[in-house]
Amino acid sequence: MLVETTIEQKLLSAFEPSHLEVINESHQHNVPQGSESHFKVVIVSDKFSGERLIKRHRAINSVLAEELSDKIHALALHTYTKQEWQNYYADNVPGSPRCLGGSTV
Repeated sequence: MLVETTIEQKLLSAFEPSHLEVINESHQHNVPQGSESHFKVVIVSDKFSGERLIKRHRAINSVLAEELSDKIHALALHTYTKQEWQNYYADNVPGSPRCLGGSTV
């Protein structure tokens, strides 16, 4: 199964999001063609209500622990409640940071 599909299925199951985007950004980095190692996740879930950013990220990292241990090199997380999404981000999701690489020779 594709890493992207696995991420999507696990996040759908764990967070029941009203909006979810799993974007493979590997092509923007110095990796072999067809890689699945750099991702951006935009997720909107009421399960984030009242939670600080660090707790939201830890919850996602916990759900994706297996993938983070050996498949994912970089994971940009954009986590929002429905209200935050509607008020601030629906039309302006922040970009992912540039990768400094891990395989420079």
